[in-house]
Amino acid sequence: MRPRRFTAAGALKGSIKVPGDKSISHRALMFGALAVGETCISGLLEGEDIMATAAAMRAMGATIDRVAEGEWRVRGVGVGGLLQPDVALDMGNSGTSTRLLLGLLASHGITVSFTGDASLSKRPMGRVIEPLAQMGADILASPGSDGSQTLPLMIRGAQPAVPITYRLPVASAQVKSAILLAGLNTPGVTTVIEPVPTRDHSERMLTGFGAELTVEEQLGADGPERVIRIRGEAELKPQTIEVPGDPSSAAFFIVAALLVPGSDLIIENVGLNPTRAGLIEALRLMGAQIEELNARTVGGEPVADLHVVHSPLKGTVVDPSIAPSMIDEFPILFVAAAMAEGRTVTSGLHELRVKESDRLKVMAEALTAAGAKIEEREDGLVIDGTGGNPLAGTAGDPVFTHLDHRIAMSMAIAGLVSRDGVELDDTRPIATSFPAFEQLLDDLFS
Repeated sequence: MRPRRFTAAGALKGSIKVPGDKSISHRALMFGALAVGETCISGLLEGEDIMATAAAMRAMGATIDRVAEGEWRVRGVGVGGLLQPDVALDMGNSGTSTRLLLGLLASHGITVSFTGDASLSKRPMGRVIEPLAQMGADILASPGSDGSQTLPLMIRGAQPAVPITYRLPVASAQVKSAILLAGLNTPGVTTVIEPVPTRDHSERMLTGFGAELTVEEQLGADGPERVIRIRGEAELKPQTIEVPGDPSSAAFFIVAALLVPGSDLIIENVGLNPTRAGLIEALRLMGAQIEELNARTVGGEPVADLHVVHSPLKGTVVDPSIAPSMIDEFPILFVAAAMAEGRTVTSGLHELRVKESDRLKVMAEALTAAGAKIEEREDGLVIDGTGGNPLAGTAGDPVFTHLDHRIAMSMAIAGLVSRDGVELDDTRPIATSFPAFEQLLDDLFS
């Protein structure tokens, strides 16, 4: 355990850079490991989750070397060339690594076991297991306490796998990506129908690596939907990839600058993929001053520097249709809502109950302990804000982060706008996605 109390420390001013995008970093390593030749990556996030992906790809035959901070080289084995690892793959806390690798291995004729830490081992895997089993993979999972399918598990890939057409029952970029990765080594065309758009990093990057992938819109029974098709037995070509800054990591500093009086902060090189930019849209509706500077495209991804100025926020009703584009940012949005004037209502957030923790329950408890007025509903939170007045903070018992990095960082920011500060029971989970978070925050106040 590594507890810490976060307290008010003055305005946030100056310029910072956040680490590379976690979603893109995972995919850069995986796709580079499937290409024939050397892929060069700059700006790679070096958090624990990404290192779990790197270790797994090494164990299956890829050569992955760190050249300098954020600079990595990957020599791939080609689609279909992954080798059976000698030991179980330890995914640590990384749900993205686990689900995407299950997809990748579903069409390789090898048998692989997966393990993870206590938090990951509680997370349900059934949504990704179902379509992969339809493609022919044999997956034996452990039974969760609620009857779900969890880690540890073992997958025996099908070779050849069977192409399928699969309509996503719930919006999930991880399930979509797992099916597309399985389709890479499957003869024929694998199709995913997406009723609600989710982050599209896989589609963008697979196309960049040379996969034959198409995205079309069609009118479904409930409105427009996306149809993604990938032709299997692909040959991926090595790439040079510059990973933009992670908008999910930038989110904590965006909200901190909005809430702390006197703040005037520039966050450089932030990825603004429209399937990830829901938080900025929601905050602007609440009155946030967030300006995009030096807008550009890097590696097929829109990027800009964000100029964020302290802004009085007003409560809002968050449209559930934007949830997929900010699903990881709701914990920090809840902090912003707790400081806004009036009521904020969120709904359609069942997905948050099966993240690293039950993020609705845990954030409701944590913010209530810090003095916020929260009503927890089945699919969201209703928050009555302070109108800009400081939260009381936690003078006594610490906030329990439940091994969840986003809970820890969100409540750290809550501590900056509280009278007594907020004590976290353990800051170690932050290293899964943002190892430099505490140092970067401390540097802004030094």
